[in-house]
Amino acid sequence: MAAYERQSDTSPHDPATIGASPLLPSLIVIDGGKGQLSAGLEPLGRRPRQGVAVISLAKRLEEVFVPGRSDPIVIAHDRPELQLLARIRDEAHRVAITHHRSRRDRAMTASLLDELPGVGPARKRALIAHFGSPDAVLAANAEALQAVPGLPAKLGREVYAHLHRTG
Repeated sequence: MAAYERQSDTSPHDPATIGASPLLPSLIVIDGGKGQLSAGLEPLGRRPRQGVAVISLAKRLEEVFVPGRSDPIVIAHDRPELQLLARIRDEAHRVAITHHRSRRDRAMTASLLDELPGVGPARKRALIAHFGSPDAVLAANAEALQAVPGLPAKLGREVYAHLHRTG
C-alpha cells in the first residue's frame, strides 16, 4: 500500500492553496479508523492534490486519524471541532441509509408490469384492478387484455405481444 506523501509542506489551509481549484474539496473526511484511511487514500494515488486534507474519524472513541501519523489525534468530546466532524459523519450516514432504503423499496415494489411499453402508473393500476394481481395479468389472453377499461385495445394487443414474445 502506498504511503501518503504531501506534495509540499504547505498547509491545506494556507491562503496560497485555498481556492486554487474550485472543483476540489479542502477536506476529505473518511468514516472509520486507520484501515479505512489507508483504503481511502489508495484511489487518491501516492500524492493527493495539494490543498486537500484527508482525515478519518473512528466512531468508537471519536479518534481522528491523519496520514503519516500512526497514533490518532484525540479531541475532547466537548470541542466544537469534534462535534462538527461527528455531525458531518452522522449526516453522511443518514443520507446513505435513506438512499439505500429508497433503492430497496423500489426494488421490492418493482414488477414486470413496470417494463411494459405504453403502461405507466395509471394503466398499471387499471390492469391490476381489473385482473386482481400481476400474475393474473401475465396469465391473461389477448382478448382479456384488450377488454381492460382504460386500456386501448391496440395497447392490449401490444402488452400481450410483449408478455408472450419468444426468444
